[in-house]
Amino acid sequence: MRAVVTENYGLPPTVAEVETPTPGPGEVRVKVRSSSLNGFDTALARGYLKEMMEHRFPVVLGRDFAGTVDQVGEGVTQFAAGDNVFGFVITQPLNAGGFGEYVVVPEDHYIAPMPAGLDHATAGVLPLAGSAALASIDAVAPRQGETVLVSGATGGVGAFVLQLAAARGATIIATAASGAEADHVRTLGAAHVVDHSQDLAAQVREIAPNGVDVVLHFAGDPFALADLLVDKGRFASLLSIGQDQFADRNITATAVFAGPRRDQLEALASEIVAGRLRIPVQRSYSLDEVPQAFADFAAGTLGKLAVTID
Repeated sequence: MRAVVTENYGLPPTVAEVETPTPGPGEVRVKVRSSSLNGFDTALARGYLKEMMEHRFPVVLGRDFAGTVDQVGEGVTQFAAGDNVFGFVITQPLNAGGFGEYVVVPEDHYIAPMPAGLDHATAGVLPLAGSAALASIDAVAPRQGETVLVSGATGGVGAFVLQLAAARGATIIATAASGAEADHVRTLGAAHVVDHSQDLAAQVREIAPNGVDVVLHFAGDPFALADLLVDKGRFASLLSIGQDQFADRNITATAVFAGPRRDQLEALASEIVAGRLRIPVQRSYSLDEVPQAFADFAAGTLGKLAVTID
């Protein structure tokens, strides 16, 4: 099958022919229709996960996937051929991925059925960014009337977080450059926009003189951001910053690690189908164009970069 792979630690993504996987006992094979690019993929391609996870090269890149089950292994009971599904693949050693024509995952892995009203293109950009946003929101539990500062609001996770926090009645301050970025975050629920290239603290203090109740950290200096919290404020980070780093401060800090469980995937799908959540997609790439998508991702995105697999 055709897939986008990295051949060794730090080697750039390339399109290659690899062996088509076959499902074993308890596994399902999905004919992939769509996927999307996430920060995990860039870290994997650059070799940053070398000491953290075992690799079996060539590693197919892409963690998200949406498609149709076309084969099931012995003993599979939850899915059948013809089922439309979506999910996240993190089986180890790292080898399988969503940037290929087929992916095999255990039936009890991060996979869920697609409900009526959810299409493959949308499902393919949901899993990792959506679950990371849900986990971040759950970690800080923003309440009606509280002020939430979202640093790194313009990417995929930010797009979900802005909407989820606004739905809870929070007042959101989002970091974004003026112009298109600022317009983007406002359409997703930001009440205020601060320019991260300017004096961030002064801009936030002008809006919230006593400090913000919550900081969601997806980019930027975590300690400078924590300085903007009220006493006993809440802080959550997707960049491995947690309570240990803030032992001298009277705040609650959580290092968030996303793992798109089936219940989270189903909750995200329900929100999409009900029209309460939308996913801005900046651009969709073919499989052959995925190497370019990595370069575009590094340059910054407004929402998600999607991948369509014929």
